[in-house]
Amino acid sequence: MQEDIQEILIDRYAIQARVYKMAQELAATYGEREFVMMPLLTGSIIFVADLVRHLPLRMRIDVAAVSSYPGRTTSNQGTQVLYPTAFDVRGRDILVIDDILDSGRTLHAVCMLLREQGAGSIRSCVLLKKKLPRPPEMEADFVGFEIPNEFVVGYGLDYNGYYRNLPDLAVLHKRVFGGT
Repeated sequence: MQEDIQEILIDRYAIQARVYKMAQELAATYGEREFVMMPLLTGSIIFVADLVRHLPLRMRIDVAAVSSYPGRTTSNQGTQVLYPTAFDVRGRDILVIDDILDSGRTLHAVCMLLREQGAGSIRSCVLLKKKLPRPPEMEADFVGFEIPNEFVVGYGLDYNGYYRNLPDLAVLHKRVFGGT
């Protein structure tokens, strides 16, 4: 598996330090208000697990399964909310958590669905935001790191279901997925 990695982009220690800081930012934003944390599966699970350990707040966790990069694809194929099709969000403060923001289509689609279902407020939090020539459809309220436009794996992010267990964020060799 190590031979598939081109370079470590962000090591595990920098990730942990930033996740702790993000938890402090979230605690300052929500204060005493209860909210619903909505991680988008599967890429955000490790990020969310680490983040919630640092949040001394009253919250619920309600997951959503979303697909944008099925199988061996390395570009967004359109957002599909797989589970659930309806959320109990009416009047609630929602924090949508995702692993990476590139086109912004996934966050936009999920937030529009939550808005349609009556969420009281919606904020978004991503571990990574790609630096792209075009701005995303939707910006995130909380961003861990800005990264170059590379295909990254590790810390929950995958390629074809693999590499999620890497503790660092790494650039995958293009030869692995046939990129140029």
